[in-house]
Amino acid sequence: MQAPFLWSAIAFVVGYLLGSIPFGLLLTRFAGTQDLRTIGSGNIGATNVLRTGRKGLAAATLIGDALKGTLAVVLAKWFGGPEAAVIAGLGAFLGHLFPVWLNFKGGKGVATYIGILIGLAWPAAVGFCIIWLAVAAVTKYSSLSALFASAMTPVYLWVTGDSITTTLFMILTILLWITHRANIVRILNGTEGKIGAKEKVTEAAPGGSAL
Repeated sequence: MQAPFLWSAIAFVVGYLLGSIPFGLLLTRFAGTQDLRTIGSGNIGATNVLRTGRKGLAAATLIGDALKGTLAVVLAKWFGGPEAAVIAGLGAFLGHLFPVWLNFKGGKGVATYIGILIGLAWPAAVGFCIIWLAVAAVTKYSSLSALFASAMTPVYLWVTGDSITTTLFMILTILLWITHRANIVRILNGTEGKIGAKEKVTEAAPGGSAL
């Protein structure tokens, strides 16, 4: 019992530490831009990085936030097995949402969600991206696309019979929807920003769609 518990604890801690790396904040700071937390939504995700006008930095943030989730589960699976990988995935997601380095104020989790999915069930990650693109093409809402795709992910995993991964992504999906609660309100009242729409953002505001 001690060895599995030890591996689980290590997997969670390592996953959390990897997930808590604030790529958006670090990359924009190294690039000499304005503090990411003082503009747009104040979020550290790729969407808010895009508001700096630096598309390359936004893409790098998206990739970094995704790959830290992938790395967490791959390392845990290599050393501790499938169960450790799932625990590491939970740790990575919580690390991104609540990074200790930033007073537990992190991103909204979409990119890291996808990264964890790549590491645990890559076909589901492909499905997530296809659904995201389809919903985005119809609605032009990035947040709605992520919400819909995340809702479908546990369903796909359940149909394929991956129970432990299904349980993990049910939890992650609930957390992701909670982080997007302000977006949901704006979608319902018609004030959510659409993909490609120009917006004037000069200071941090609550909410905001961010990866």
